[in-house]
Amino acid sequence: MSDILLIYEVPIRLAAFLAALAAMALWELSAPRRRVEIPRVLRWSNNLALVVIDAALVRLAFPVLTVGVAVIAEDRGWGLLNAVVVPGWIAVIVAFLALDFAIYLQHVLFHAVPALWRLHRMHHADLEFDLTTGVRFHPVEVLLSMGLKLGIVAALGAPAVAVLMFEVLLNATSIFNHSNIDLPRRIDAILRLFVVTPDMHRVHHSVHPSETNTNFGFNLPWWDRLLGTYRAQPRDGHLGMTIGIEQFRTLRDLWLDRMLLQPLRGAAGNRFFNSGARGDPEDADEI
Repeated sequence: MSDILLIYEVPIRLAAFLAALAAMALWELSAPRRRVEIPRVLRWSNNLALVVIDAALVRLAFPVLTVGVAVIAEDRGWGLLNAVVVPGWIAVIVAFLALDFAIYLQHVLFHAVPALWRLHRMHHADLEFDLTTGVRFHPVEVLLSMGLKLGIVAALGAPAVAVLMFEVLLNATSIFNHSNIDLPRRIDAILRLFVVTPDMHRVHHSVHPSETNTNFGFNLPWWDRLLGTYRAQPRDGHLGMTIGIEQFRTLRDLWLDRMLLQPLRGAAGNRFFNSGARGDPEDADEI
């Protein structure tokens, strides 16, 4: 089974990614949450170009990816879940939750450490919030994230099926929760109990640091609620809020070359530890 997953890992991930991208693009075009001010051709072409660069560099840097490491760990008995006897379905659930919590902690770390924030802020410097924001990550951040995931998968001894499921869902939910879709408020209120919704994650992309440093989850919203980093709504409302960060607010900054050089430009900024990173109490739903 693990060998089959290893063979079909790339086609499965690519098919799921393209399906999520196409579905959310159609949804955005038919029912946008916020008015689009910047031409999509400018943002989408440069943001999607990053996907190609990121994928190519990951393939060059790592001869084995997460599913491959999971298969190797299983064969050699590496990791916690390969050292204890537990039912397979429990191992899958534990591995998925552990990986999701690790990504949450990594996200917090990339906000808290100035050198890491320099890399991650390129994701936040997008001037609008849509599905392509969900794939807009600096190549160095992507390489660091992959290295961290490989280490966690090996140490945990995560089953290959859990790893593949997590990777597919992580890519799909990143596209979903960054999408500019007009989800009915009552549905959003229910969904955000189980998954990070676009309205929940949009708060994280506010220009206000006290909001930028909340709602760190990608798949599951529970870590934010449990650890006090949850914020229900932006103070300026979803239609009135400003997306992005204080730096890099010109259209020229949306071009690929400027995005790649952003870690070297300007001060680190962010003010994580003085920005109310624990979030505010849940506000009433707003329209």
